[in-house]
Amino acid sequence: MPQPAKRSRITVGDTTITYLPDGFGAHNPDTLFPGVDWTTRPGHLEDGQLILTFGSFLIQAGDRKILVDLAAGNIDVDVPGIARLEGGELLRNLAAEGLSAGDIDTVVYTHLHLDHVGWTSDVAPLPGAPATAAPTGLTFSGARHLMSEAEWRYWTTREAALGGPDPEAVLKPLQGVVEFVGSGDLLAPGVTVEATSGHTPGHLAVVVRDPSGRGTEEVWIVGDVLHSPAQIADPDLAFASDVAPDQAREVRDRLLGRPDTVIAAGHFTDDVFGRVTRAGDTHVWTPIGDSPASSR
Repeated sequence: MPQPAKRSRITVGDTTITYLPDGFGAHNPDTLFPGVDWTTRPGHLEDGQLILTFGSFLIQAGDRKILVDLAAGNIDVDVPGIARLEGGELLRNLAAEGLSAGDIDTVVYTHLHLDHVGWTSDVAPLPGAPATAAPTGLTFSGARHLMSEAEWRYWTTREAALGGPDPEAVLKPLQGVVEFVGSGDLLAPGVTVEATSGHTPGHLAVVVRDPSGRGTEEVWIVGDVLHSPAQIADPDLAFASDVAPDQAREVRDRLLGRPDTVIAAGHFTDDVFGRVTRAGDTHVWTPIGDSPASSR
């Protein structure tokens, strides 16, 4: 049965990408994927719950150390009718890589839903509840904090909805610090961002290539383009919080049809790295990735 993903790693040339788990959520599947009959999709639920892993991707490219997304934060909470959420392991898993928060030079957000921004400051945002304390600073205070301008504008010019970034714990600490990037912008040798809007208006993917050009395979860190392996076989499965479901589906179709591509899907259980291949009129997910030693 599906279990929260553990720390794992792949390489692209001399670049390493390591998944750093933070925690997981046991979700009501009917809330996350309304109208889906899960009895026709066996193997995706654990005791009737849909498990989503929370975590970050550490990219080490030369002397650059980049975190993609900041997971859920140090939380332990029930959201009635929606999920049981637990987090808090990100910094411990970063330390297992021999690194501390001060070693990170760049943070890039795929988008600003609460389970991707939890370590922005020293106050973990809770779903549907205002921050209980004023943050004293950014967790990764020496890093650049990057996102798309469309994402920032969306969340700072509207009333925050359930699942959005907390104004005190996330938006205020980023005010005046955040920098904007757009499709094709280079973050480090071989590392770019690509626009993948649909789940949110400014959603980004982070793409890692071999900067030497010796290899042709790409790794796409896809954020919330995909939430569950069930969407590999059935890309029609729309997530409840997709702001533009048809656009999100088009992005999934393009991604799943890319040749020479590894997908890094941070919400997947068991294995977050894998290749997608065509099998008749459907797609098949084949996990890859190594479990690193406890320290480097």
